[in-house]
Amino acid sequence: MILLIDAGNSRLKLGLLPTGAQHRRSDTQVFDHNGPQALADWLYALPEPPVRAVGVNVAGVDRGDVIARIVEQACGCGIEWLRAEKQTLSLRNGYDHPEQLGVDRWAAMLGVLARQPAQHPPFMVASFGTATTLDTVNSDNVFLGGLILPGPAMMRTALAHGTANLPLAQGVATAYPTDTNQAISTGVAAAQAGAVVRQWLAARTRFGATPDIYVTGGGWPEIRTEVETLLAQAGAARSVSTGPIHVESPVLDGLAAWVLQTAQRPE
Repeated sequence: MILLIDAGNSRLKLGLLPTGAQHRRSDTQVFDHNGPQALADWLYALPEPPVRAVGVNVAGVDRGDVIARIVEQACGCGIEWLRAEKQTLSLRNGYDHPEQLGVDRWAAMLGVLARQPAQHPPFMVASFGTATTLDTVNSDNVFLGGLILPGPAMMRTALAHGTANLPLAQGVATAYPTDTNQAISTGVAAAQAGAVVRQWLAARTRFGATPDIYVTGGGWPEIRTEVETLLAQAGAARSVSTGPIHVESPVLDGLAAWVLQTAQRPE
């Protein structure tokens, strides 16, 4: 059994890859970073301890060290931390300085790429978490670049903390908001959806083809309707059908793909 670790800014996600399996288990365990004992309890309760652990960490060195100590105590193994590099498996990195790319973004692209046939259209990976990231990979498996913007919750929090009279809004997006909560919620959803459509249009212009869009992250339900509506309108205007494809944990999928494909390489 191999433990897969996604240490994000807000949450810790864990998956398991059984020995000899070609896919990770579909269930994902989620913990708050402030609850290390819950992580330890879960690991000790597993029917068999993992013999290997691989992961990505964007939560900082201190949190990574805490996770590593717990895994070492419970499983008796260290953690192999994946890093963004110039090439991993068949995915090539178009960043000017590949090591500066967030490793969670890199792993998520690996996870989505693992779903693709040998010949595939370009695709985008849109992750709506603490930050929103929108990354594009072409048909030759080259990551061309991407956007980073505040996630939906961060946008709402910034308005509440940065102004004197605006609340931490909860509301439904609408075409013409008539109260402050609606105005903020609609503005947040519109900003997120606008960024997605912007990158979709850029990809269509560059490739002359419609990219697939894979979406994930805890902020997705909040802005889903707005994104789907704007994409449908953009697609209809160009006589193409488009819509986002939801993936639950592409980072864990990417880690599993990395483990499986590196294990199959000859010595």
